[in-house]
Amino acid sequence: MDVNGTLIWYYNICKREVYLMSHGILPNQDDENIDIGRFIHENYYRRNEKEIRFGNVAFDVMYQNQNKLIIGETKKSSKFLEASKWQLLYYLKILNEAEIEAKGVLQYPEERRRVEVELTDENIIKLKKMEEEIINIIESPLPPKVEECVYCKNCAYREYCYA
Repeated sequence: MDVNGTLIWYYNICKREVYLMSHGILPNQDDENIDIGRFIHENYYRRNEKEIRFGNVAFDVMYQNQNKLIIGETKKSSKFLEASKWQLLYYLKILNEAEIEAKGVLQYPEERRRVEVELTDENIIKLKKMEEEIINIIESPLPPKVEECVYCKNCAYREYCYA
């Protein structure tokens, strides 16, 4: 499995989730948070292109603003702001490697909030390190040990860690 934006997002939340997702182990599909995320993804920002695929990544929205390409990710909550930022930066890095200049925006419709994201050389270095670590996790014969964090309580994968 190739590194993609979803794995970058999971990497910044929980390394164990990276392993589970990359090995085809899906989270509980009846989880309320997954349902809410699907609803937001399908019903907000209808006027923009939906889920743009570019190589092995897919981002939620794309539009042009003052001759500048903007790509965006729509999220339920800014609770995972840091992980969402890195996911969007990864998409910007992929576009940058293809010599496509773009800016990013995280959109939180329930909070009526937008966060602009811009790729820097420092971010590119950090993303390359994340990619290497994700590949190591994927290739490992066993998932990383459970490391409880603030996100475990509402995680759709919690049964795989605490059953």
